[in-house]
Amino acid sequence: MSQKTNPLAGQPAPLDLLVNVPRLVSAYYAGRPDPSVAAQRVAFGTSGHRGSSFDNAFNEWHVLAMSQAIADHRRQKGIDGPLFLGIDTHALSTPAFNSAVEVLAANGIELMLSKDDEYTPTPAVSHAILVYNRGRTTGLADGIVITPSHNPPESGGFKYNPPNGGPAGTDITSAVEAAANKMLASGLEGVKRLPLAQALRASTTHRHDYLNTYIEDLAQVLDMDAIRGVEIDLGVDPLGGAGVHYWPAIAERYKLKRLEVLSQEVDPTFRFMSLDWDGRIRMDPSSPDAMHKLIALKDRFGIAFACDTDHDRHGVVARSAGLMQPNSYLAVMIDYLFTHRPQWPAQAAVGKTVVSSQMIDRVTARLGRKLHEVPVGFKWFVDGLVDGSLGFGGEESAGATFLRFDGSAWTTDKDGIVPALLSAEIAARTGRDPGERYADLTQALGQPVSDRVDAAATVEQKKKLSNLSPQQVSSTELAGDKIEAVLSHAPGNGAAIGGVKVVTANGWFAARPSGTENIYKIYGESFKGAEHLGRILEEAQQLVDKALSAG
Repeated sequence: MSQKTNPLAGQPAPLDLLVNVPRLVSAYYAGRPDPSVAAQRVAFGTSGHRGSSFDNAFNEWHVLAMSQAIADHRRQKGIDGPLFLGIDTHALSTPAFNSAVEVLAANGIELMLSKDDEYTPTPAVSHAILVYNRGRTTGLADGIVITPSHNPPESGGFKYNPPNGGPAGTDITSAVEAAANKMLASGLEGVKRLPLAQALRASTTHRHDYLNTYIEDLAQVLDMDAIRGVEIDLGVDPLGGAGVHYWPAIAERYKLKRLEVLSQEVDPTFRFMSLDWDGRIRMDPSSPDAMHKLIALKDRFGIAFACDTDHDRHGVVARSAGLMQPNSYLAVMIDYLFTHRPQWPAQAAVGKTVVSSQMIDRVTARLGRKLHEVPVGFKWFVDGLVDGSLGFGGEESAGATFLRFDGSAWTTDKDGIVPALLSAEIAARTGRDPGERYADLTQALGQPVSDRVDAAATVEQKKKLSNLSPQQVSSTELAGDKIEAVLSHAPGNGAAIGGVKVVTANGWFAARPSGTENIYKIYGESFKGAEHLGRILEEAQQLVDKALSAG
């Protein structure tokens, strides 16, 4: 990423950077959001509502209002099956979980809480929803995951998964958001609530064994026999996340004697992390700085992997290549899966986001499969995964999932655990690690280089950028190559990408505003080297500057 790297990046976190957990939790209960301040309102981005109690952006009132809004949404839509509720290991997740339970139980909802209060990865919740709903047309289940994903320790997050098991679409989140903000403005009028002890004792509150249910089913999506027989040592670091107890259980259940779980530490300060590129603690398994400790073990393991805090993102370190870029491993997974899953539908397509690598396009074309390119956001893959028209869905930020062996849906939300384990299946079945497999792809299909530039933008500028039209791109060439397409809508489903993408035979760029921060992002890629990529990004910047300065 073309940004100034903090000199502490990749280093252990100094004590003065660790979050003060008691103050953070106190702020959760003491804070009162001001609905007239945009940053303190409920706002569902691509993965739910996120914020910190220190900023009055994620506190008790937000969670009470969102929980009631979801209870009302369920009633309106006739969703009357159980609600699967999961949490990660962030400090704000447990108080938010308590708040949600108080409201959901008061609304008479059949709650499925984790057995023994085990932390619950996002994919385990999605999996539970799909398994419960299989074959049903009424009494459908849905779910909530309390997580801010890989975001810093002071963050909280809350996301809703409807009965399709995937992230809720904007049709749902917009309504939930509006209803929750109305409750905030009225001092929580309309919010039903029980004392926590009473809510936990309610006849509608149940315990569900997410861990063993998910783990027992892994053999339906991965060749666990091949993984057990892999001839290299495997290492996994849960990064203190929700899957921390899943990994030892996976190793025990499938007798993976070569899989070493490097840490089972849970600490809400995440003091064991290496600092990310900007000097902040962030549990991002695709960041070379955050993954510094695992990368240093490259020669000890044939393959090592990690997942983020809610275990919906993966990072793979191959002995041959070090930490793989997310796009590179996505391409490897696609190339392998579509040649090693004979029961998948012959017409099953490859799903990617508009800012994922063009290498995926080339791999997909070589496989003779259809490419399904969608806007940023995993919700766009859900329907295709449910009906089997998509075999794989992946996004550039290291999120992916794929079908079971029989061609039915495994999860419809991102799953970090399964792609991580797939790296071992690939090595076992092909005799080459994912880094070597990617080198083979570049030999045959070309070597891409990519980068992303982030820059500050006001709300007004972000709006201008999201409304960019193909007509505003008057050039016929990009970095010396003929422009083949200028897109404001994704080719796969015709949905607006919230920006513009310009494509040539040898590269592309996409410019779009961030959904969660006051910045815009320019993604670029070239198959003609770093200098050519520099020209692409420079010309992209000129186009964005021109659009932002237009009256």
